[in-house]
Amino acid sequence: MAQAEQQSQPQVQPQKAFPVSWDQFHRDARALAWRLAEAGPFDTIVAITRGGLVPAAVVARELDVRLIETICISSYHDYKRQGELQLIKGVAQSITALKGKGVLIVDDLVDTGKTAKMVRDLLPGAHFATVYAKPMGRPLVDTFITEVSQDTWIYFPWDTGLAFQPPIREGGA
Repeated sequence: MAQAEQQSQPQVQPQKAFPVSWDQFHRDARALAWRLAEAGPFDTIVAITRGGLVPAAVVARELDVRLIETICISSYHDYKRQGELQLIKGVAQSITALKGKGVLIVDDLVDTGKTAKMVRDLLPGAHFATVYAKPMGRPLVDTFITEVSQDTWIYFPWDTGLAFQPPIREGGA
């Protein structure tokens, strides 16, 4: 979801492809959990759907967090156009009442930061973690693993299938 934010930024169009395999994503999500172990403890994880579901599951397992909540925000209207952010499902009132104390927000990527800002406004004291970060959104997260350029499109394993890729110098992404 966060990656769709990029579509509303006409000055920075994705030009580079960064495919991520399931193995690599799992390693990166575990590395995120390793870093977060020192930042906690956390009683609750709020996963930003849909991209935050997978890393949230890995982090929850590694940090032994049992209370998992979701926040559902939509910006995709199809896979090419982004519209206004729409809060589809908020966070339970019992969690928002904490103002973020003991809460870990997890997403796969912070791109422009629009989604992150919306969630930050709801849980201002929470610790915000993403697996990947782009420069425009990076200031909104507390912990991340890998930074990629703003013009990079990350192909997550749940969005792709196995297919031949031509070499970069032959026009491959």
